Amino acid sequence: MRYLLACLVLLSACAPQSSPHAGNTTITVLSYNIHHANPPSQPGVIDIEAIANVINAQQPQLVALQELDVNTKRSGSTLNQAEELGRLTGMHFYFAKTIDYDGGEYGIGFLSKFPLRYIKQTMLPTAAGTNGEPRCMAAAEIELPNRKKILFVSTHLDAQRNDTNRLLQIRAISDILQEQKLPVVIAGDFNAAPSTRIIQHLDQHFTRTCVTGCGFTIPEKNPTKTIDFIAYRPSAAFEVMEHQVIDEPYASDHLPVKAVLKLN
Repeated sequence: MRYLLACLVLLSACAPQSSPHAGNTTITVLSYNIHHANPPSQPGVIDIEAIANVINAQQPQLVALQELDVNTKRSGSTLNQAEELGRLTGMHFYFAKTIDYDGGEYGIGFLSKFPLRYIKQTMLPTAAGTNGEPRCMAAAEIELPNRKKILFVSTHLDAQRNDTNRLLQIRAISDILQEQKLPVVIAGDFNAAPSTRIIQHLDQHFTRTCVTGCGFTIPEKNPTKTIDFIAYRPSAAFEVMEHQVIDEPYASDHLPVKAVLKLN
């Protein structure tokens, strides 16, 4: 797969955090496109505390983040949003750059109550001539308190109207993860509705935490589309105990998606 660029990277930093009880067999996962912490109703304002408050209110163990700014002019040249969210939530953090932007960096990441191990960032393919913004997936091995291990993945697919790049990217993701021996939980902004070929391909290789009547995730007020998802594989590895779109219309232009998964 020559079009894939993969590199093993070290954990940039982390924050100490006590773990839940060792017998716990459920994990709460959140997927959140944070719109670089800019509330849509407040142009030019960066409110990272609002994003942290949304996350803390849901008490997740794992959070997939999209649209993070690190040291950009628009968000603050000294503000690493991944690091600050780690500090404000008391979670380990990781940032995966996809592009240089506005004097700093822009990309995706995740937060975890558990230590992040063997982190791998993989750049996803973009078709020549489409001028698609570079996108990636970030994956980390997570050891849970009951000693079971999973792979947690965050991603953000192409946002162009044409689905050419999204199809390339979801196919690349499924090709990479089908060889993974650990149970996988993937979460992110797929920029595609459930009826599209992108999510149909996702469904061929993963099990979404909700398929019908799941709730819309964008825009933040009177949402009309679902483009943010949490999914897993193999299907027998987890049982969905809860799926919810969080009605929080201030902090971002996306509503966060929450799922509680029981490990089988």
